[in-house]
Amino acid sequence: MQEGTGVQAAKAQAAGGREPGGAPARRARPAATAGAVAAAIAALLGTAAPAAAQVQIRLGDPVRATYSELHEGLRPGTPSADTVQRIMGATDVRALWTRVDRAVAGKVPWNEALLGLTRIAELGDPGSGPRARRMLARLEAGKLRLPVGHEADELVQPLRAVLLELRRRREGDAALRAQILELVPSGDYALAEAWVLGRMGDGTADTLIRRFETARFESLKLRYLTLLTFSRDPRAIPFLARAYAAPDSAGVSPRFGRRASDALLWIGTREALVALRDARARARARGVYASPDLGQGGYDFLANDSSAVISRTGAWLDEWIARLPAAAEGPAR
Repeated sequence: MQEGTGVQAAKAQAAGGREPGGAPARRARPAATAGAVAAAIAALLGTAAPAAAQVQIRLGDPVRATYSELHEGLRPGTPSADTVQRIMGATDVRALWTRVDRAVAGKVPWNEALLGLTRIAELGDPGSGPRARRMLARLEAGKLRLPVGHEADELVQPLRAVLLELRRRREGDAALRAQILELVPSGDYALAEAWVLGRMGDGTADTLIRRFETARFESLKLRYLTLLTFSRDPRAIPFLARAYAAPDSAGVSPRFGRRASDALLWIGTREALVALRDARARARARGVYASPDLGQGGYDFLANDSSAVISRTGAWLDEWIARLPAAAEGPAR
């Protein structure tokens, strides 16, 4: 299994790498055909690379598909999956910081720093705040030596996410959500804000959809659509399926339809994956993505999008649909 694929073509910071039209750059998904197709998709989306950042990862959820931006086809029972489960299931914050320090020192794989910081952010331990601020200060001052091939920017967003999650716990979802949403029109936000916003419930996805629908410019619509790719709220499924099947009617270019596909994969329930499969069939029937300009690596847009599913989730779409329970069969999430 090839690790670090997500790092090589990661999401760029919203305040840094931007796509045409000024939208915050979203990481291109690696296809199963490896680096050439992944690089081509990255070029299509205009992403900045390399720019590792906050991690979206899920493994072992009985009602949602596996998902990883750090691995190529992550599957349970592999050494990589065992590492993910150990880190993302850990509750000892001190041990997690030790693992992060060891990764930064080059004593364990680099991905363990990104996973460790993601888990630390999830846990929201107040004692992590001073430590995250100290590490950020050392990075900004150039006093933290990193392994060859890695840069300080790769740790900035995970560390900021730790601090933002602590703010969320102090101030509440409503206050922090309002502050983040105020930044969207100017684009003065980054991946940490997107990740934390995606963890908020209480109608956050509905708010993003409403703002998407009322935005006058495609660049602003793309920002809201990209923010939706961080949400697991199943109430967004119908909107995302429509946006994928008919991006032109939603007011965005077909080249950005993959954002809706990303979002449905991250929701990851059987209903989300069925919606993606059916939307893909409707798009193919209408020729939405038929333009040769959208194809890459000798494959058309939909073929690349289909192969990216196995890269992100470790199985084909139909396999997940057959494997996952319907909403009524699984526990409430």
